[in-house]
Amino acid sequence: MAPRTDPFDIGALLLSSGEGRRLEVEIPVEPFDFGGQRYAVPGEDVKGTLDISHTTSGYSLRLRFHAALEGPCMRCLEDAGHELNVDAREIDQPGGGDELSSPYLEADELDLKAWARDALALALPTQIACREDCLGLCSVCGENLNRAGPDHAHEREPDPRWAALRELNLE
Repeated sequence: MAPRTDPFDIGALLLSSGEGRRLEVEIPVEPFDFGGQRYAVPGEDVKGTLDISHTTSGYSLRLRFHAALEGPCMRCLEDAGHELNVDAREIDQPGGGDELSSPYLEADELDLKAWARDALALALPTQIACREDCLGLCSVCGENLNRAGPDHAHEREPDPRWAALRELNLE
């Protein structure tokens, strides 16, 4: 069984400069909000691969995992059942400025939980849909248009510019 990694102590690996290690890890992924909807990974843990390479003065990191996501379709609110492959990289070089400083690594402790959550959120499409051709909900009655059929329609509201004519009494 892969080790669970809440904070992961990279320093305990005792890697020398130029040395690397590939580890199979279990990553906790907490439910999160995306586009006003709640999404979760079943079981809240995913199995992943963490590659760590010690550079001259810092680390090069790579995290890969596959996650099934449970949550609603953003169009029709049915279960979307989305699956993602995540491949994220981080570099941490002390003295390299903000671009070469990882926000997930501090004093040789890697916040793998936060990194996995952020990488998962960045891998999501702009809209999570149950299928590509999802029709969504009817804007008038809220019916799921995927099940309503092609004959679903409503009488059009009269043009408000003609409202004064309805008040005319021609008798």
